[in-house]
Amino acid sequence: MPVSIKSSLEAVQAWVERHNYKGYDPGDGLTSFLRPLTFGNLFAERLLQQAIWKSPVNVRPLVGVVPLDSTKGRGFMAWGHALLHAAGGDRSHREKAVACLEWLDRAREPGYPGHCWGNHFDFTTRGGRMKAHTPTIVWSGLIGQAFLEAYEQWGESRFLDIAESICRWILSLPREQTTTGSCLSYTGESQLSVHNSNLLGAAMLARTARHRPNVAFRAAARAAVEYSCLRQRPDGSWWYGEDPKYHWIDNFHTGYNLDSLKRYVAATGETEFQEHVTKGYRYFKDVFFEDTGRPRYYHDRTYPIDIQCAAQAIDTFAFFSDEDPDALELARKVAEWTISNLQDRTGYFYYREYPLLKARTPYFHWGQGTMFKALAHLNLRLALPPSHAISNLSVPALGTCRS
Repeated sequence: MPVSIKSSLEAVQAWVERHNYKGYDPGDGLTSFLRPLTFGNLFAERLLQQAIWKSPVNVRPLVGVVPLDSTKGRGFMAWGHALLHAAGGDRSHREKAVACLEWLDRAREPGYPGHCWGNHFDFTTRGGRMKAHTPTIVWSGLIGQAFLEAYEQWGESRFLDIAESICRWILSLPREQTTTGSCLSYTGESQLSVHNSNLLGAAMLARTARHRPNVAFRAAARAAVEYSCLRQRPDGSWWYGEDPKYHWIDNFHTGYNLDSLKRYVAATGETEFQEHVTKGYRYFKDVFFEDTGRPRYYHDRTYPIDIQCAAQAIDTFAFFSDEDPDALELARKVAEWTISNLQDRTGYFYYREYPLLKARTPYFHWGQGTMFKALAHLNLRLALPPSHAISNLSVPALGTCRS
């Protein structure tokens, strides 16, 4: 039976609305009543968090973890509704996008020099503990793109005002200063250098400065892009971060990097970094997908099949469809595989597929929000006339080579 992207979109939208824009999150395990048993030990907290996160069965109702709001989830829903409005002009999608953006405006983290957002829960990583409501550049940069999308479609200055406010917060973050660019920190609590957050910040600064010229925004964006591009590996990939403990290469963070670099080039008109975009896109397309459209998580192994990888793949291929004549069909292929294999009959998308089972936990931003936005983007690109500006990317077919 043919897969319907439109029906899938309607189903996941309905699921999110039935659940009042609340849901679980992969990292929400420390809201469990079991947390006191960790006695504040970071390693014990990580064990508890990972046990709840990685369980193939959703144990959250048993350990006191309840569905929460998600600022990033709202941002993706706003972005998706804006794209659906662009595709069809349905005013209800504009109204829903605006409602989400107004909610986000009210939900900004207080006490900072600009708009910013974080998790609604404590989160412990190998880098330390991140308290609830600590704003991150990933959350804030992606949410900011939704505000910019709204401004570019509808011309309401209030959305650009908030985008500019986000950029002021980004400029307040620590930076790793080097002789070859500087890296924007993941958070403002201490310097944490990773490529995807650095480039998400650069894309936000550059796209905003395109509408409201700002020398500081442009300079910080360029320095960030220089940092990550000059640390791109010879095969076109990026480590998650340069510190040895961050030396892994995965699907969706690579997609973040590529989308952000493409936005930077489009916003600035600078072409010197285009070769890095092209090389990274070739690597992404060649390494992370099977012929069926099933997305691989890591560069060197397939499992787990993760919904975030699927969503970001659809989004990135749709975004690059004006450069690569194969990209739109690849986006459709990944979407069809994902809808057929990971969407529940009730509308939501499963978290992961393992060799012998599927983890069916209904996360909000990680799955529902990301897939809604990605499918909305694909829907828009499919509705557009064929591009007449295809660049000469000599990119091999999907799945032709593996590292």
